[in-house]
Amino acid sequence: MKAVALTRYLPIDHPEALLDVELPIPAIGEHDLLVRVAAVSVNPVDTKVRAPKDKVEANPRVLGWDAAGTVEAVGAAVAGFAVGDAVYYAGDITRPGSNAELQAVDARLVAKAPATLRPEQAAGLPLTALTAWEGLFDRLGIDPDGADQGKSLLLIGGAGGVGSLVIQLAKRAGLTVIATAGRPESAAWCRELGADLVIGRAQSLVDTLAEQDIRSVDYIYNAADTDGWWDDMVALIRPQGRIVSIVENKGVLNQDVLKTKSASFGWEFMFTRAMYQTDDMAEQGRILERVAALIDAGDLKLTLAETLSPISAATLIEAHRKLESGTMIGKLVVHSW
Repeated sequence: MKAVALTRYLPIDHPEALLDVELPIPAIGEHDLLVRVAAVSVNPVDTKVRAPKDKVEANPRVLGWDAAGTVEAVGAAVAGFAVGDAVYYAGDITRPGSNAELQAVDARLVAKAPATLRPEQAAGLPLTALTAWEGLFDRLGIDPDGADQGKSLLLIGGAGGVGSLVIQLAKRAGLTVIATAGRPESAAWCRELGADLVIGRAQSLVDTLAEQDIRSVDYIYNAADTDGWWDDMVALIRPQGRIVSIVENKGVLNQDVLKTKSASFGWEFMFTRAMYQTDDMAEQGRILERVAALIDAGDLKLTLAETLSPISAATLIEAHRKLESGTMIGKLVVHSW
């Protein structure tokens, strides 16, 4: 089968950063589906995994953790899926990724794709939808159906793929959403998705919000920079409030103020359930089912901003380059072989 892979970890401008390869069709386990991949999304995790490091792979490594496609085979212990089903998923970072014609994926991480979407539209949803949903509802403990209506959420990094879903899901849950955006076009995107207030990121968030007579917020979701906004976050979080981040930190995070506020800080990493085979691993499939229902009902807008074709090393190199530029708004999808 065709696939796009790497054997060395190289800068994206290196001609061998990603390679077109031929690989055997993967065998599936009893809990797996074999999916014929029609479209893939490219996320920051792809560029981080591919980033230069002193390591060589003995066998080609396939990246890609967002896909839509059609079920080709079903494992012996799998229920609820049949050959021919249109599905979508983010998958498992510890297994070969979706940049291949055929992929083996644990069925517990998969859901049937939204019926109203084409594969290239569906492929742009899973990783960001799961990250947004888990961060809001599992880590911050917000009720998805409105029990926390009226509370405030500060979203740092509103225009990216995750932030675009956080805005919509938080608004659906009844929260007042304050989003940061670095450029006028990013701010317009956030407003279009429903953010109540959009502020710039070039200055102190504390001072900027004080100008709007906002001294504290109930929740903070950081989708941009944990270290850079740490002092602002601990200053702004309300006593007994909650902060979550999806961005790795490099320095020391001083949590003294959080202690006196009895406020909490936690991480969201979408791959945790699959990586550790947690007891609630199937929750990811259930979340994607709920997201598909919201999409089909018209309650969530797509965050797809750009599509490229075909799926090949050259096209994925272009996609990685776009992501690394730091100017992407929404999601980037590559489709068709």
